[in-house]
Amino acid sequence: MKPTLTSVTALLLAPLAAHAADATAKAEKPKAPAPFVYDGDPERLKYELPIKPDENVAYGPHRMQVIYFWRAKSDQPTPLLVYIHGGGWSGGDRSVVRSMLQPALDAGISVASVEYRTIKDSTADGLVPPVKGPMLDCARALQFCRSKAKEWNLDKTKVALAGGSAGACTSLWLAFHDDLADPKSADPIERESTRVTCAAVSGAQTTLDPHQMREWTPNSKYGAHAFGISWDAKNKISSFQMFYDARERILPWIKAYSPYELVSRGDPPVGLFYSTPPNLGREEKDPTHTANFGVKLKEHLDANQVPCELVYPGASNVKHATDSAYIKAYLRPDLK
Repeated sequence: MKPTLTSVTALLLAPLAAHAADATAKAEKPKAPAPFVYDGDPERLKYELPIKPDENVAYGPHRMQVIYFWRAKSDQPTPLLVYIHGGGWSGGDRSVVRSMLQPALDAGISVASVEYRTIKDSTADGLVPPVKGPMLDCARALQFCRSKAKEWNLDKTKVALAGGSAGACTSLWLAFHDDLADPKSADPIERESTRVTCAAVSGAQTTLDPHQMREWTPNSKYGAHAFGISWDAKNKISSFQMFYDARERILPWIKAYSPYELVSRGDPPVGLFYSTPPNLGREEKDPTHTANFGVKLKEHLDANQVPCELVYPGASNVKHATDSAYIKAYLRPDLK
């Protein structure tokens, strides 16, 4: 049988059709996912959590005022670790608790990881200075956890704080602050204490005083945003220099929100953890997380007889190599 015109045409066009199909398949190949960019959604976390939380609950009306809670298995009320994430009070999220989560649960310590309003959120809410938002949110979160003691099987006399960077600064602010409980409040959450057993923090900014920062680390650049200060574009003055120049004007704010200013005898013990040794009085590669902050706070704590352990590479007399070990020692001293 002779081939028909139709069959010849089909044979000629077959390679072209196959090439077109192959090109389409390549074009439709799924692209790699875009890198994570935090968009302010409290349910969109940067890291996958290794253990599903027992609770994901709001502690206030703002969409950022939420807590993840993991219950340690125990017939008796358990101690509690409250973790406050870093990110300059502008980013980050509560999923960074993952490194401390399993060690705490293994030690019979329940864990709460806190989300809070950012500087941007606080500014939109009209809070002055803006750092007031995240700090008071974390205080409220701590009180909220204590109010859940019966439901969550917690021993609210054994509570520790932990966090990194801005979360570390907030943790120290809470640890050194007078009790924020209001016994006469109609709100039962506000009647709960904010005093804690201990705090273990990493990369902490221990002061929000620009004069101290520059004295300890000459190339300091952190903290202006906490007080709503930005750079002068017209005159090309950095935000930190604007912060430094405004110090006397905003000194009441600095005294209210700088952890260093709140230290007093009787404060809970703290562990200060840094990834590099101190280099006091000299410029640092990472001035925002320098161990210089730790050296000066430890001097201040020693003078006020507040127990403090300063840990960094090469540090002497280290009893607890990690923040998790420090927390375990103070919340579960019965475990060896």
